[in-house]
Amino acid sequence: MTPVEPFFRTAGDGCGVLCFHANASSSNQWRGLMERLSGDYRVFAPDSYGAGKTPHWGGGRLLTLADEVDLIEPLLLRARPPLVLVGHSYGGAIALLAALRHSQKVRALALYEPTLFSLLDAESPPPNAADGIRNTVTTAIRALEANDPSAAAECFIDYWMEPGTWQQIPKERRPAILASIVNIPHWAHALTRDPTPLDAFRRLDMPVLYMTGERSPASSLAVARLLAGALPDVRRVDFAGLGHMGPVTDPEPVSDEIERFLASLPRH
Repeated sequence: MTPVEPFFRTAGDGCGVLCFHANASSSNQWRGLMERLSGDYRVFAPDSYGAGKTPHWGGGRLLTLADEVDLIEPLLLRARPPLVLVGHSYGGAIALLAALRHSQKVRALALYEPTLFSLLDAESPPPNAADGIRNTVTTAIRALEANDPSAAAECFIDYWMEPGTWQQIPKERRPAILASIVNIPHWAHALTRDPTPLDAFRRLDMPVLYMTGERSPASSLAVARLLAGALPDVRRVDFAGLGHMGPVTDPEPVSDEIERFLASLPRH
């Protein structure tokens, strides 16, 4: 496979903060946080495979989270340590695996509902709390196979937000989402088949801000129950009235919390 360079946004100067976005989103979701932090940090926000301006995965097999970490490896090496990794949803899962790989360089994590569903299946085989997203993905893939990406997007977006959300998204914003939604089979494989055991995360002896939304689906909240119980130095924050897509729909309170968390870390 020809090496792929991720598209990324960057701002500021100082020790590195790397921000990883959710599925059906892009690095653009972190622009507000980047502006806030750029006075004290060098902030990087890459596009994952098939998102924003980064090419689609072309490895001839289904994508893995390790492939996503390989993609952003140059940024992990380029950013000045000690690093802080920020991740939302799929990006939170990427951040966790990147922290395991570079535990000597990463000093803290700020996570909003990482969707590492493989942990749920390892704890208890289906049926389990991942059934909702599993059924959603199955329906969405059938729509893609029927050449109906709009139906796939509606199914996927409405699960993570609320019924009717897709129909309310302005038409000018839909093409970017439709372009990324074809990655659903890859996302599902990456998040449900990752082999990393829960015990591996007990080794992440660093401060972790773990954020959740009061209105989030059972699947991501169940992952939160497992990870928040395993991470040795975790502070849990639950946002009243917010859902899984809180960093996108209500970025200000989420960015406030991340900024406070960074300010609480020991000065490097």
